[in-house]
Amino acid sequence: MSDEQAPKTDAAKAAPQPSLDDVRAWEGYRVDEITGHGVARVEGLFVDAESNQPAWVLVKLGRFGKVVPISIRECAAAAGRVWIPHDREVIRNAPAVDAELPLNREQELQVLEYYGIPETVGRAAEIKDRAAGTVTAKAPA
Repeated sequence: MSDEQAPKTDAAKAAPQPSLDDVRAWEGYRVDEITGHGVARVEGLFVDAESNQPAWVLVKLGRFGKVVPISIRECAAAAGRVWIPHDREVIRNAPAVDAELPLNREQELQVLEYYGIPETVGRAAEIKDRAAGTVTAKAPA
C-alpha cells in the first residue's frame, strides 16, 4: 500500500486544543520564543465570541510593555512556560491589543496576516466568512 493509500493515523490528526481552564492557568507563565529565550509573560486570553473556546493568548512584553495576541494553536505549555514558534523581533513588532476590548473580524485577520497565517487555515478559516465588523474574540466571561 502506498503512503497515499495508507489510512490516516492519530498522529496525522490535529493536536487537541487546550481547554479554557487550561489556558486560564497559564496566566503569569513565562513565554519563551523559538530559541528558548524568555520574551514575555502570559497576561490573559481571548475566546471565540461564538464558541467561547480559547482563541488567543495575550502576552505582555516587559513590565510596562504592550500586549500582543498569539494564536492558541501556536502555543505549547508545560512547567510554568509557554513556547511559541516566533522569535523575539516578531513578537516585539506584533500588533498590540487592548485586553479590555474585544477584537473584530478585521482586527483578527490583520493579526493573523502579520503572523503569516493565510485565510485558508486555522483561526483565519474559522472567522473569514463572518460578517464584517463582527466581534470575533473577547475576554472570557
